[in-house]
Amino acid sequence: MNDRCEKRMSDVPVLCAACQVRQHGVCAALDTVQLSALSRTSTKKRLDMGSELIGDATVVEGYANILSGVVKLVKGLPDGREQIVGLQFAPDFLGRPFQAESTVTAQAATNVVLCSFPRRSVEALINQSPQLKQGLLKQALRELDGARDWMLTLGRKTALEKVSSYLLLIASASEPAAKPHGEAVEFDLPMTRQEIADFLGLTIETVSRQLTRLRIDGVIRIVQTRHIVVDNPARLRICSGA
Repeated sequence: MNDRCEKRMSDVPVLCAACQVRQHGVCAALDTVQLSALSRTSTKKRLDMGSELIGDATVVEGYANILSGVVKLVKGLPDGREQIVGLQFAPDFLGRPFQAESTVTAQAATNVVLCSFPRRSVEALINQSPQLKQGLLKQALRELDGARDWMLTLGRKTALEKVSSYLLLIASASEPAAKPHGEAVEFDLPMTRQEIADFLGLTIETVSRQLTRLRIDGVIRIVQTRHIVVDNPARLRICSGA
């Protein structure tokens, strides 16, 4: 049994074996042969905050797994106005398979690390692997559920609940293993306060007031403007209206 386990581990490509998110993302659905095939065409990329990863209405040439960092999805209007419509975190799959053109702009909200693959390689594997199809479907359904929850946040919650919901979202993504009702969680905000305001449908002054209120109430600590320590995740969840 041990020999067989060691053999299976040795069959995993070096790049994939060292990947910290492989067992939690869509690649977990691939066997060692499929991983090897994909790794031969993959490229690890590091991009700085603000870099454009995918342009709106551009031809889709590849996809990527997010290994670290935060990606924001942006929709624009013809007159130049923009709206952040979603955030993606490790180990999310970035891109929409079998789509000829992108429908959003994806930008690095922080410094990010991606594992990128050519479109043809991924789509060939999707056709071969029911498990990979299922993994991508599960992510799509999670994103749909998340979008519905966010519609409720934007449409019905108070300013304090909106800001708390946003912090809870980042806290959950930053430390997915630590449920945001247990020990303290800390993270860097991946967006400016103006971006947070636009994302929540609030003014920047309102966002600042609510963050100050949470700080005074002892729910969070703010360190150097963008570093947040959630000392009381249970209270943050209550403040979010969840």
